Amino acid sequence: MARRKSTIDETCPVARSVDVIGDRWSLLIVRDAFDGVSRFGDFQRSLGVARNILSERLRRLVEADILETRPASDGTAYQEYVLTAKGESLFPVVVALRQWGEQYLFSHSEQHSILMDKATGQPIPYMTPQSGDGSAVTSSETVVKKLP
Repeated sequence: MARRKSTIDETCPVARSVDVIGDRWSLLIVRDAFDGVSRFGDFQRSLGVARNILSERLRRLVEADILETRPASDGTAYQEYVLTAKGESLFPVVVALRQWGEQYLFSHSEQHSILMDKATGQPIPYMTPQSGDGSAVTSSETVVKKLP
């Protein structure tokens, strides 16, 4: 299967981001890493993805400095995949996708999950872009400014 042309030369940050983490498996690997999954076999069991696809996505995420490999924390010969600081900074992206899905892709009677704050036991408030004064901003209230 031919790989689509890279968007790395594009000036759009959304296009560049999608090029790195925009496929289903990469995002689900990152989601699982936030949920504490770190070993190849555990990713495979959680996702039900073929080994070759998982290997390729993990390799790409390591190359993109989103994940890094480390010796297993239990001293075995295995390696673990852990989020880097760059990977950790994807947390708001994953939360926004989760919250959007919770709100729009499940019927009221359908069982689903919700992201909770461990300290308070309360649901995480719905994420929304904010202006400098903390008020919510809609898309009609923003403009993209291209930098030289």
